[in-house]
Amino acid sequence: MANLKSGIILNPGENLVMELEAELWSASANPIAKFFGSIRKFIAFLLGNKAEGYLVITDKRVVEIIQYKALWVLNAGKNVRYLLPASVKEIGYTKEGTCFGCFCQSYNLYYEAFTQRTSILLADVTDESEAQKVVDSFYKAISSAQ
Repeated sequence: MANLKSGIILNPGENLVMELEAELWSASANPIAKFFGSIRKFIAFLLGNKAEGYLVITDKRVVEIIQYKALWVLNAGKNVRYLLPASVKEIGYTKEGTCFGCFCQSYNLYYEAFTQRTSILLADVTDESEAQKVVDSFYKAISSAQ
């Protein structure tokens, strides 16, 4: 059984496809935006606040997790959301040119369901083929569960 950063325990016979850590602090993959995001994260750390988000994709389910901590260690809240395959209407990624000091591309995975739309910055993705792999993995996970 894999030790996941998100803390999700895999069911027997379930295989991890990918675990994405959501970038909750910076607005894009631009190095300058990442720098300002790290400053925001550091200030929140000094004040004792922490937020972590994950998207876990397995061969049988897709799980969204957001964990909030206060005073560095106290659990302030945790949201765990299983995506029902029938509720997801659209999956894709967006590519956006960022011109904040550096002309870098920013990739966001998004999915739209009947109840919400979620967009996650793919911080480690540097080209379209990697973004396409993430979208394909997500699609395969929810289509195999239907």
